[in-house]
Amino acid sequence: MGLPPSQALHLRGVVLPEAVQRDLWVRDGVICAEPVPGAVTIAERGWVVPGLVDAHCHVGLDENGAVPAEVAEAQARTEREAGVLLIRDAGVAADTRWVDEREDLPRIIRAGRHIARSRRYIRNYGMEIEPSDLVAAVEAQALISDGWVKLVGDWIDREVGDLAPCWPREALQAAIGRAHELGLRVTAHVFGEDCLPDLLDAGIDCLEHGTGLSADLVATMAQRQVALVPTRLQIDNFPGYAAAGEPRFPAYAAHMRALHARVDSTLRMALEAGVPIYCGTDAGGVLAHGLAGQEIAALTRFGMAPEQALAAGSWAAREWLGMPTRLEPGTPADLVVYDADPRGDLATLLAPRRVVLRGRVVG
Repeated sequence: MGLPPSQALHLRGVVLPEAVQRDLWVRDGVICAEPVPGAVTIAERGWVVPGLVDAHCHVGLDENGAVPAEVAEAQARTEREAGVLLIRDAGVAADTRWVDEREDLPRIIRAGRHIARSRRYIRNYGMEIEPSDLVAAVEAQALISDGWVKLVGDWIDREVGDLAPCWPREALQAAIGRAHELGLRVTAHVFGEDCLPDLLDAGIDCLEHGTGLSADLVATMAQRQVALVPTRLQIDNFPGYAAAGEPRFPAYAAHMRALHARVDSTLRMALEAGVPIYCGTDAGGVLAHGLAGQEIAALTRFGMAPEQALAAGSWAAREWLGMPTRLEPGTPADLVVYDADPRGDLATLLAPRRVVLRGRVVG
């Protein structure tokens, strides 16, 4: 069990991203500028990192759809134990707003429910509609989101036998335009190539997976600073998806294998062009929770330097999501302490020594 929320804390270590050794004092859930009398020392050495971020994580969801609250709580606790203290929930069928009342669970930035084309997505996951209802669906999800909306950009079309766009360009332009009027950012699931031009032309803010990107589309993303959350661990499941679909959809199977075969060259192209890339595991469907450390390490497969990959799963991702990025006086005490410098060995992220959330020791 962690210390009570009211207990003042002290720790000393090398604080990232500045890489400066200093003392941190915590009282009432925030970092203090001055020493706090009576504070309990919880670490006298180590490397201190702003809480990790999983920018594509489905707390409240499993492979069959929404899960009971006790299962969602266990998922959130698993993330917390892995050092993930901020989650961008990229679509979930359950109402998880009760998590906001829990001081011991990670902060969640929600995108509402997946907005999917009728009979063109995973059963029990999305709000399934036709293109004429896309604007209304965005407005509905805006009421239960925290500034994001999630579209399913492409999925297997049984008539085509392969991945195909879910929405006509006009519908995307109207829906994303309406989201921006409401102050929302929009992200989209996309595996293939064909829907990408329409999503980018419509002003999409972020892409999930992005395995179908080409050089010209990457250039557009870099120019507009459209973010990419590649979910690199999830992409390693593409051969399995191909094998499962091959008996009925051989073209789809071949397509998924081709996307997987070139994924690291595709992502390297995006990285080198200057596309903002962030850590997201896609946990909550096929993948287990608590994999952010592994996902951060996987970002180095296509050329990210270790420190850049760590930033993509910590302070840089926090800035992108509008949260404090550095452990400075007045900021929330959301941090993770490691025994070694994770920039030297990202495997260090798999073994946090201390986890502090809202000023409370929770791990």
